Amino acid sequence: MKLEKAAAQLEALGNPTRLNIYRLLVRAGDEGLPVGRIQEKLDIPASTLSHHCKRLIETGLVTQERQATTLICRANYPAMQGLIGYLADECCADATCSPVAKESVA
Repeated sequence: MKLEKAAAQLEALGNPTRLNIYRLLVRAGDEGLPVGRIQEKLDIPASTLSHHCKRLIETGLVTQERQATTLICRANYPAMQGLIGYLADECCADATCSPVAKESVA
């Protein structure tokens, strides 16, 4: 993963509303959630939700799929794993870690 992509994804998750949306989608699993259900759970206007979803989609953290008249949002798990891996891959590369630190990264 490139530094710029990781920075964009972290920036997108740095907004409290987007982080809430993303956490809902991660919890929902592979089925994802309809946009209307996300809106209900977070009690935010549709235009606000649309704006935040767009940013998460642009960074590759979320995908959307239309099923008839329903728009389904899903967490992009490979992208999430890529970001987590990017953050943890070089843990303690330049220092000696305690056994606890090494276990938490593994």
